[in-house]
Amino acid sequence: MKFKIKRFFGVALRVVPFALVAAVLLSVAFYPKKKAAQGEQKRVVRVWNVDTFEGGKGSRTSFLKRVAASVEKTDGGLYYLISSYTLEGARQAYADGIRPDLLSYGIGLSVYTESCLPLPYRFAGGDTTEGCLAYPWCKGSYYLFSLTDDFESEGTCALSSGGNNLVEVAAAVSGIGGETVDSLSAYVAFLNGGYRYLLGTQRDVNRFSARGKEVYRKELTGYCDLYQYVSVLSAEKRVDCMKFVGALLSEEVQNRLSDIGMLSVRQDETRRTASVFSDENALSEMRRAAGQQGDRKNLDKFLKNV
Repeated sequence: MKFKIKRFFGVALRVVPFALVAAVLLSVAFYPKKKAAQGEQKRVVRVWNVDTFEGGKGSRTSFLKRVAASVEKTDGGLYYLISSYTLEGARQAYADGIRPDLLSYGIGLSVYTESCLPLPYRFAGGDTTEGCLAYPWCKGSYYLFSLTDDFESEGTCALSSGGNNLVEVAAAVSGIGGETVDSLSAYVAFLNGGYRYLLGTQRDVNRFSARGKEVYRKELTGYCDLYQYVSVLSAEKRVDCMKFVGALLSEEVQNRLSDIGMLSVRQDETRRTASVFSDENALSEMRRAAGQQGDRKNLDKFLKNV
């Protein structure tokens, strides 16, 4: 087969017959990533990841895809389809009657509560009277930041809000007063001297690190709602779902969470949290109760010991 040579802006181009190009593209598009054993039925588990609060760095969805690839290698007929949903998108999917088999999510996605199946673990944030319906596979943390090592001097504090996180509750439990500001604005204002302190999260730790900025910090372990949970929603695919959950909670995977700037649930020192199943009304009530004009005694009824 002969190929014609043409020149375009002085560069030689090889013109390949269209039929050959189409054949190559089709073969790539339909070439299977892996083959199931002969006679083995292909099993697909749908996994949704919903980020309801800011992470550390990188993508939690991409991290889940890497975990899925490692589990798939152990079973030639098993495939995990990992998808990323926004909070609003996941709520709409539920309203439309669409469910995943496995759900990774943070606080604020209460509509899926009744679809969650019991897990063989216990954790306060995901416990109900029916047992543990959600278990965290990674977490963040709240920190008090200062540009100096002096944490005793008086000064204004920005409370960093990113997503559904309850930074006001973290501040109230820690006895810190401040002004709630969206995450990026709080970070910038703090660095520019607009605030003496910043009550932020693991996202800020990674921002400071990426910028090479020396900042002092104290971890606030009294309260944390920055947990990414996993729940099984499919009874039919429960066994394959639990293979994935087991991998997520394995020591090997937990030790790799620093790749996305998150923390392992194995070394958790948090004392109190809020239920992952808290709905919008509960979240609003907790913020109100934690505020300067709120009833902080009322806050305790929402919090759980970890």
